[in-house]
Amino acid sequence: MAGEVLSQEEVENLLNIMSMSEKKDPKPAPAVSGKSAPITSGVGPLGRNASSTISSSSSWVHPEKIGPVNFKSPERVNREQMKTLQTMHEGFGRKFAAGLSAMLRTVIDVKLTSVDQLAYSEFIFGLDNPTCFNLLRAEPLEGNLILDINPSIIYPMIDRLLGGGREGTLVTRRPLTDIEQRLVLRITKLFLKELKHAWENVMELDFEVIQTESNPQLIQIVPPNEVVVLLCFEVALTEVRGTINLCIPYNSFERIAGKLNTNAWTTYNKKQATPQSIKKISKSIRNVHVPIKVKLADAKIKMYELLQLRVGDIICTQKNVNTPLLISVEGIPKYWGRPGTYKGYAAIQIDETIDDPTDIIAQD
Repeated sequence: MAGEVLSQEEVENLLNIMSMSEKKDPKPAPAVSGKSAPITSGVGPLGRNASSTISSSSSWVHPEKIGPVNFKSPERVNREQMKTLQTMHEGFGRKFAAGLSAMLRTVIDVKLTSVDQLAYSEFIFGLDNPTCFNLLRAEPLEGNLILDINPSIIYPMIDRLLGGGREGTLVTRRPLTDIEQRLVLRITKLFLKELKHAWENVMELDFEVIQTESNPQLIQIVPPNEVVVLLCFEVALTEVRGTINLCIPYNSFERIAGKLNTNAWTTYNKKQATPQSIKKISKSIRNVHVPIKVKLADAKIKMYELLQLRVGDIICTQKNVNTPLLISVEGIPKYWGRPGTYKGYAAIQIDETIDDPTDIIAQD
C-alpha cells in the first residue's frame, strides 16, 4: 500500500464517508468555564480552519455582576456629592418650614423626599400645566435654576396669606393672577433666603427670581438630554400636601462639584471666626442670664450631731476669714473673691481670675 496512490474518485469517497460519520455522531460543544477553551471561528482572513483560543489569564465576568447601563442618561454626579446635597437640603427643609410657619401662622412641615439626577426633558414632562414655574439666577453659578411650586399646595398657602381659615381650599387649574404672583413672591423669597444659608458653607450664592411662568414647556434652560439634579420637597399644610421642586442643571455647579465632596464640605463647615461674627455673637448673648455661686466653706459633722441641730446652733469651719472664696459660673470655677456687703446687700468682690478651671475641679 505504501507505493499505491489514491485516485481522485477514491479520495472523494473517503471524504463523503467522513462527513456522514460526523453528522451521525457530532462532538459536544465545550462548556463555558473559567478555563481556557478553543473556539473555532468562521471563515475569515486566515482561511476556513482559522481558530482562536481564550487565554487562561483573561478574567471571566460572572453574568450576575453585570448591571444595565443607561447611556441616554448617565450619572454625572457621584454618590458622595448626592449624599452631600441631601444632607445640606435636609437642614434647609427644617429651617424653611419654621420660617413658613411664622409667615402663614400655622404649622407647616417640609421634608426632603428625594434627590435624583435625570434628564431635563423627564423633569419638564413630569410637571403639571399650569404650575408656578420660577426661573432663578444664582450668582456666581453659570446658567439658571428652576423652582417649581405645585398648584396643590400653592393655592392653600395663598388662601392662608389672604386670611383663610383651616377649611380646605378648592385647587383650581388656572394660571396665577398678578396679585397671586406677588403673594407667591413672598414665599419664594423666603425659600431663596434659607437656600442661601444652606449653601453658604460651600459657596456664597445670590439668588434672584428673573421670570415666572405657568407653562413649563415655554422655558428651555438646557438641552432636553442634559443631566439635572432634582430635589423634591413635600410640604404639608394642615390636611393638604404638595411638592416643591428645585431643579439644578449639572453644568451650573460642574466647576464647584469638587466642593460637594464630604471631606471638602466638612472643611468648609469649620470657618474661622471673623470680628463681625464675634461681635454679632457677643451682642446676642450679652443679655443672657447665668447663675453665679460662691462657695463659702466646708464642714464635717457626725450624724448624731446633725440630728441634734436646732435653730440658733453654730457650725464651726476650718476656713480662715481671709481665705479667698471660689466663685463658679454655670458650675465652672471662674474667679477668686472676698465676701462683703454693698448698699446693704451681701456681695462678693472679685480679686483674681482662674485661667485653668480643670485644676480646681480635680482638687475637689
